[in-house]
Amino acid sequence: MVRVTASAWAVLGPFLWGCGLALQGGMLYPQESASRERKELDGLWSFRADFSDNRRQGFEQQWYRTPLRESGPTLDMPVPSSFNDVGQDWQLRGFVGWVWYEREASLPQRWTQDLGTRVVLRIGSAHYYAIVWVNGVHVAQHEGGHLPFEADITKLVQSGPLSSCRITIAINNTLTPNTLPPGTIVSKIDTSRYPKGYFVQNTNFDFFNYAGLHRPVLLYTTPHYPYAEEVMQLCDRYGIVVIDESPGVGIVLNQSYSSSSLQHHLEVMDELVRRDKNHPAVVMWSVANEPTSFLKPAGYYFKTLIAHTKALDPSRPVTFVTNTNYDVDRAAPYVDVICVNSYYSWYHDPGHLEVIQLQLATELENWYGKYQKPIIQSEYGADAIVGLHHDPPLMFSEEYQKSLLEQYHVVLDQKRKEYVVGELIWNFADFMTDQLPVRVMGNKKGIFTRQRQPKGAAFLLRQRYWKLANETRYHWSAPESQCVGKSPLTL
Repeated sequence: MVRVTASAWAVLGPFLWGCGLALQGGMLYPQESASRERKELDGLWSFRADFSDNRRQGFEQQWYRTPLRESGPTLDMPVPSSFNDVGQDWQLRGFVGWVWYEREASLPQRWTQDLGTRVVLRIGSAHYYAIVWVNGVHVAQHEGGHLPFEADITKLVQSGPLSSCRITIAINNTLTPNTLPPGTIVSKIDTSRYPKGYFVQNTNFDFFNYAGLHRPVLLYTTPHYPYAEEVMQLCDRYGIVVIDESPGVGIVLNQSYSSSSLQHHLEVMDELVRRDKNHPAVVMWSVANEPTSFLKPAGYYFKTLIAHTKALDPSRPVTFVTNTNYDVDRAAPYVDVICVNSYYSWYHDPGHLEVIQLQLATELENWYGKYQKPIIQSEYGADAIVGLHHDPPLMFSEEYQKSLLEQYHVVLDQKRKEYVVGELIWNFADFMTDQLPVRVMGNKKGIFTRQRQPKGAAFLLRQRYWKLANETRYHWSAPESQCVGKSPLTL
């Protein structure tokens, strides 16, 4: 099961599982074992969008009581996927409102007849508000995307002679004990050596996204939502460290800081930490991305949120990603690491590469001067359309993207000797967005295309990260290229 970035999401990675004993505590990823079975529900589901004026026809006519096809025409929709990004129906491309999914699943006979078996329906992710029925009976609802939720349907499937169950999910897009794999080590964070170092398992290292070292698992940060659990497992396996970020993006209005919003955000952090706390790849929690942290209510909001996250997991640092000026940010005092996004010579002074070094150096010095905390450059970059070239570099050309990164690197290399502990380019790969005058069929800031083919900047970054790896005495094994051989500069 893989998640894809898009404007809205469908049902992602649902499956049924059965085990002999009821599990208590956190929502761990259900792995098959001698006492636990899984039944994947990925594949084609019946799908229908509610195009009625009030988007409430499905509830008024109770579409969940009978097979979805009886309520009207349905489509085959792949799951996992984003329905906005599937097919050629222009109405679905920007659809906002309730959509309905349905799947009939055959059940193993022992699940329905063995009264010692617990049967659970688990939804890996559904955006953003989901209601679930099984055979017309309401079994669960969940607010918030990206994180899993589940429903115990044991009594439902064992109450009669059932050999299958009909699962209906309505989604509104507006808003046996598990064990770790052999050989993994839970991260141990030492914050006592701040601000000039970051230590994991007594090893000093810098945060960099080694964007050319291994495909397709490349990034170590989760922008701006938690990644699928399968991706997290691969990060554990390959030793890729992760800043695990909540889906707290778009916190911009005064009402975004209401008590009800805060309560929901606290619940989201509960779910995120409960899901991912046992992943050794996770070395830091991020509670939000680019909030309006200069607003007055942001201080109490983030103080409470960060303290709550620290209480959930005292072993890991907590941060959020800011694009607010250092002098007015009300949330920065409460984080362990300052994460800053900036886009000099792109959104600010577009086209003027010559301003980057002065502006970036000034910004970093101001942040460190005020807080004396380690800093991560958590976003920087420029859009580049693959195959578009211009000399001298002009915006949207591959040369401009490469030149912008080079200017950033001059300053980051200087400050890395003092207090900058990491840099994260935005973004690994191009991704689709809403149609806007500033978007050329999506966000083109990737160093790879949406099809995962490299732009010129990918080779620049690969060379840079290998150089940094050698400087910091890391001994990475260069992957062998099928074309050139063992050169570390090949992709």
